[in-house]
Amino acid sequence: MSDYSLDLNEDQQTLVDWVHTFAADVIRPAAEEWDEREEFPWPIVQEAANIGLYGWEFMAANLGDPTGLSIVLAIEELFWGDAGIGLSIFGSGLAAAGISGNGTPEQVMEWVPQCYGTADKVQLGAFCVSEPDAGSDVSSLRTRAVYDEKTDEWVLNGTKAWITNGGIADIHVVVAAVDPELKGRGQASFVVPPGTKGLSMGQKYKKHGIKASHTSEVVLDDVRVPGRCLLGGKEKLDEKLARARESGSSGQKQPAMATFEATRPAVGAQALGVARAAYEYSLEYAKERQAFGRPIIMNQSIAFKLADMKTEIDAARLLVHRAAWMAANRKEFKAGEGSMSKLKAGEVAVWVTEQAIQILGGYGYTREYPVERWHRDAKIFTIFEGTSEIQRLVISRNISGLRIP
Repeated sequence: MSDYSLDLNEDQQTLVDWVHTFAADVIRPAAEEWDEREEFPWPIVQEAANIGLYGWEFMAANLGDPTGLSIVLAIEELFWGDAGIGLSIFGSGLAAAGISGNGTPEQVMEWVPQCYGTADKVQLGAFCVSEPDAGSDVSSLRTRAVYDEKTDEWVLNGTKAWITNGGIADIHVVVAAVDPELKGRGQASFVVPPGTKGLSMGQKYKKHGIKASHTSEVVLDDVRVPGRCLLGGKEKLDEKLARARESGSSGQKQPAMATFEATRPAVGAQALGVARAAYEYSLEYAKERQAFGRPIIMNQSIAFKLADMKTEIDAARLLVHRAAWMAANRKEFKAGEGSMSKLKAGEVAVWVTEQAIQILGGYGYTREYPVERWHRDAKIFTIFEGTSEIQRLVISRNISGLRIP
């Protein structure tokens, strides 16, 4: 007999129930208000911290699940509650992932807890990669990091764009060019500690969706950070740069790409939560809404639409869970499985939320019903952390073994 099973274990089911309760009781009732206010939902994040849902201990415990599923299960439930608030709770995780993926064990222990703070003093992290002229093309970053040997400091200059928690975070993780001629192979990641002079918030973006999540520019003007803030350390960076200059390849992934690869299944789980919320709402609506003397779900055009919505969501979830399991077990994404999960889930979220509006008809287009907000929120999942086009490029390069331009 095989012990292979697709059932959640007891700990995972308990986690799902716990996070779902918080999403239903705390996040859902507040979602419309914070979407309208378009401000960071500090009171909700504080409540999450109070119960241990926001914090590095929560992340560490659930990232340690050998199946890889605990963190994506929790994320799906949070984003079922609301994507903007969910991203406010999970946004610091990207900075933590940037530190964990590129830092030494000592740096991880020092900086990751500071991305979250404590229940008594909540802190935030921000991962700063994109720039006004470099979004998908992370090899063209203009932000520079120059080493000052006299003081053992790195001096950072540049402007980052579209940064979650940008400017309001306590810990900023900044990807910068150390040797611009090497493009992506000449980049490194730096921690900018709280209160560092020269870092400021630029414009705050007014967005189509996920409006409770804070997104802004981050301006770096002669920002000086100690040498120990270079993630991975200078010796490792010097070796990487030397290999890149000699062979044309460092043999290592770009710091930004290493982080995004690890987080793509998590982004897929975010999209799943939004898609599932819209599907469940429109299913209940279709069973209750009467037209021509019967529930509208009795029309095949509606029933089949819901059948397709459910099928697409479940298919996307299987891809997300596979990628999360592969990442946890250090399996190589030989066919771009991480990108597959993010691509499918993101596009499913956009399609499902659009179908939900169609099922609700005119009501679905109004702000009295949540499906229009879910539709606005869903679109970001085909854009951030690699557009759908970039995911297809990653997958096609992996399956062909060719450097498709």
